[in-house]
Amino acid sequence: MTRVLVASDKFKGSLSSAEVADAVRLGIQRVRPEVVVDSVLVADGGDGTLAAAVAAGFELVRRTATGPTGEPVETGYARRGEVAVVELADVSGLSRLPGGVLAPMTATSRGTGDLIAAAVDAGCTQIILGIGGSACTDGGAGLVRALGARLSDATGADLPEGGAALIAAASLDLSPLRQRLAGVEIVVACDVDNPLTGPTGAAATYGPQKGAPPSLVKQLDAALTHWADLVARPAAAADLRDAAGAGAAGGVGFAAMALLGAEVRPGIELLLELVGFREQLLGCELVVTGEGALDEQTLRGKAVAGVAAVAREVGVPVVAVCGLNRLDDGRAREAGVAAVYALTDLEADVRKCIAEPAPLLRRLGERIALTMAGTERGVG
Repeated sequence: MTRVLVASDKFKGSLSSAEVADAVRLGIQRVRPEVVVDSVLVADGGDGTLAAAVAAGFELVRRTATGPTGEPVETGYARRGEVAVVELADVSGLSRLPGGVLAPMTATSRGTGDLIAAAVDAGCTQIILGIGGSACTDGGAGLVRALGARLSDATGADLPEGGAALIAAASLDLSPLRQRLAGVEIVVACDVDNPLTGPTGAAATYGPQKGAPPSLVKQLDAALTHWADLVARPAAAADLRDAAGAGAAGGVGFAAMALLGAEVRPGIELLLELVGFREQLLGCELVVTGEGALDEQTLRGKAVAGVAAVAREVGVPVVAVCGLNRLDDGRAREAGVAAVYALTDLEADVRKCIAEPAPLLRRLGERIALTMAGTERGVG
């Protein structure tokens, strides 16, 4: 019996990973009802990471934590044994901003630290931290303070939350943090390689997405530079501001590496291991992967590239579904994707593709099934 595995990332702002899988399954089975269509949720460390862990058998531990602008939010972490998965986007992400109002200078990563603290206090000894989709550019200062670090100004007063306040940081006490995290391993799932500061740093690259115009980007970059200078002294370690991934999630990557001793790994690689993707390929004749848009960025460690790489190692062919395809056939094949099926192949109006993707995705599932049956050839 033919078995197909759907392992797609979300279509951002449109469909979750689970909804993509369901639509593809319905389309395939409408044409070929005898085909077994299984699914595995995948993510690259951003939003959807927590759901992928829970779908893979982790227990969701619900907690109330600090939102990006200080308000409490209902969130949680996923746990299996002594391993916990924390998703920054679910607690400190753009989706958690009240009313969607951006707060580039004051948003904090403290809630992410709240969840790590809760997991550690509950006995977890390994924390897998998915970073991406953050609302903040605070260099991870909020996160480390939630874990016990004290950050104060020249008068000894605690600093306000947010990236802008870092320009006044004068002292950093890490003793309580180090005691709390003794024996705890932190692994960061990250899909970007930006440094903390400079023209490709956290503020310059992602600040505008979080509401910072050029003048505020300059202020944030100066504040992050000052923060990095301060961290380098008590950390007694190499200056990591230029490390790949230091600029991820508004600088949370930097704090995780410099102050938590975290290992940074490609998000999709780590998540595929977490959900047992390689094992689920056994007996599979086709993998359907996807994300909202396929472009050159897709080939730099995004979910589609990661799924295709593992499937190719095992010898299982891969096709991709997406909203919009900016890759030519040759580039897709180089990444291990035999064919691409895009919503815009069926509907030229991108706005309609975003607003009503499921019916179109089901039709793409039908096309995939027809191709499997040998009645349709070529790309989508």
